[in-house]
Amino acid sequence: MRIVERPKTIIDNPDSIFGYFAWPSVARLDDGTLAAVCSGFRLRHICPFGKAVISYSRDDGKTWTRPAVVIDTPLDDRDSGICVDGKRVIVTSFNNTPENQRAWLEGNIKKGDRSPSLKLMEAYFDLYPDGVCEKYLGSTYKISRDGGYTFGELKKSPVTSPHGPFVANDGRVIWVGRVFVSDQENNASDIALAEMDENENFVIKSRIAPCVDEFGVGFSCEPHALQLPDGRILVAIRVQRYGENPLFTVYLCESSDVGATFTEPRMLIDRLAGSPPHMMLHSSGALVMSYACRNGNMGVRAIISRDGGRTFGEEIKLTENAPSNDIGYPATVERNDGSLLTVWYEKESAVAVIKQMIWEL
Repeated sequence: MRIVERPKTIIDNPDSIFGYFAWPSVARLDDGTLAAVCSGFRLRHICPFGKAVISYSRDDGKTWTRPAVVIDTPLDDRDSGICVDGKRVIVTSFNNTPENQRAWLEGNIKKGDRSPSLKLMEAYFDLYPDGVCEKYLGSTYKISRDGGYTFGELKKSPVTSPHGPFVANDGRVIWVGRVFVSDQENNASDIALAEMDENENFVIKSRIAPCVDEFGVGFSCEPHALQLPDGRILVAIRVQRYGENPLFTVYLCESSDVGATFTEPRMLIDRLAGSPPHMMLHSSGALVMSYACRNGNMGVRAIISRDGGRTFGEEIKLTENAPSNDIGYPATVERNDGSLLTVWYEKESAVAVIKQMIWEL
């Protein structure tokens, strides 16, 4: 691995209190423009003001536009994914209930946090109208028909994942995600494959077995999937466990029948190596998986497979010594010269920003 350009900030909002940006994805639009999406204009990691935003680079990642809002419900619009299907571009997000947000806020107040930002959030919660969850709660997405510049109505998917769906080799749009439930942390994990129908709604077609180690079932969430040229669909899954026998790792499974069935997920990296995963296929045929380590020497990592995900090489440390464990969700895209551009979020002092680096295999 060779670093072409060291990490730099590409999306932030330094002149406002709403300066927290996190959970990005990146893709190349049909016209060659790079598009980075994330959740932004926030106060904190949990924040009802969160919006799904998009930023563009027309010079292959040298400069980026200021972020523009794509999804803005009254709830906390979080992780943003992007899927490019020609001129049709899908931007995804999800949100939490006011009750979940309020419980987080009250927990911080009990810990002694009396900051003005919490008071502002608390006041906003009191303004939620009746029926807000019925109308807006869920795994959300919007579709652009002009190549990723204007977006249509808000729609909901039965599954959610940070980086959104992918386009299969036969043109179908497939989304592998966690089945959406209103309480994201306290329900049993359930990973499923959904397919877009003729009305551009996602319908669940199959399920993936739980991720298990010698201590039992881990909590599965935030998968990412793609299809290889040989037709196999690979699914990488974030698996975690707190307390005794902790996990924060990636499991991998695959399908040889276009998602009808999947192999049993297997642990891919060390138990606390990092997550959640993102995969991309380089023009050389290399499969690049990126993730973030939040344990010990925190930073962005990558592993490379030269045989279609059957085996992976040694871990590559793209960044090291992050200032906090509020870091991660890297996603990678290939630049015109074959180099790789990876984006992620990282907390710097009071707020988080979106960063990028450029590197070569």
